[in-house]
Amino acid sequence: MKAEAVAKPHAYHGEGVIWADDWGGGHPALRYVDMLAGDVLELQPGGDVTRFHVGDVAAALRPRAGGGAIVATERGFALTRSVDFADLEHTADLWPSTHEPRTRFNDGGCAPDGSFYMGSMAYDQSEGAASMWRLAPDRSTSHVFDDVTISNGLCWSPDGTLAYYNDTPTRIIWVFDWGAETGLTNRRPFVRLEDGIGYPDGLTVDAEGGVWTALFGGSAVRRYGADGSLSEIVEVGPSQVTCPAFGGDDLDQLFITTSRENLPDDAEPDAGALFVCTPGIRGQRTLPFTG
Repeated sequence: MKAEAVAKPHAYHGEGVIWADDWGGGHPALRYVDMLAGDVLELQPGGDVTRFHVGDVAAALRPRAGGGAIVATERGFALTRSVDFADLEHTADLWPSTHEPRTRFNDGGCAPDGSFYMGSMAYDQSEGAASMWRLAPDRSTSHVFDDVTISNGLCWSPDGTLAYYNDTPTRIIWVFDWGAETGLTNRRPFVRLEDGIGYPDGLTVDAEGGVWTALFGGSAVRRYGADGSLSEIVEVGPSQVTCPAFGGDDLDQLFITTSRENLPDDAEPDAGALFVCTPGIRGQRTLPFTG
């Protein structure tokens, strides 16, 4: 299977693609981030892209129940009820800007209880310097676990009992048990990726329980069945593939972000574009933040 560009290259570090039926006022759309530009991007009909600037970093976003969005910024969160982010409200930072090594949020997702889990990474990718945090619906925050290097791709199984997660340098897709009372527990390997195919980045879980992971440095997205067996490979032109997500009214299209971070100016002209394919499998509705 091969993905095709749906929008010309426009992002430096495209990431965190997500579809929601209501970003405010009943507005459905595909959104993602140009992370290091601090922008949320929205795909328009015909392939145009609208930008909304939210801060120095826009790490990941999710819809809010009742309309609007929540965005993880460099060290905190920003919330809005408007489609155009006009009423953006920033929370306090979770750690000081003087923290060494310098760290920022990187990726995360919403759990079935309406909370927003967000993992971080150090700018210099220091091993074990990052953490996982949880923002509860009442907006209280808690530290979940540490000893993370590059936190990526957190998404839940259709029945809500499992959560899949990538700490990219480990080359392992991990799986947790999850419960509203217990949170993330019993971390264990789900799939160990072989050498030479890239590193696991963002991920999503389809309606059948299959896990789709982007391969950074591997020019592809792979699907693993609920039993861990490889079942699909989607080829993507640029090497730095960052995140897949199902979108469209029927959730039957797989959208894929790419990055041109650290690439020479004359390399990979399609890097930074948004890609799409129709894999014959549907995704799940995006879980919202309920705060």
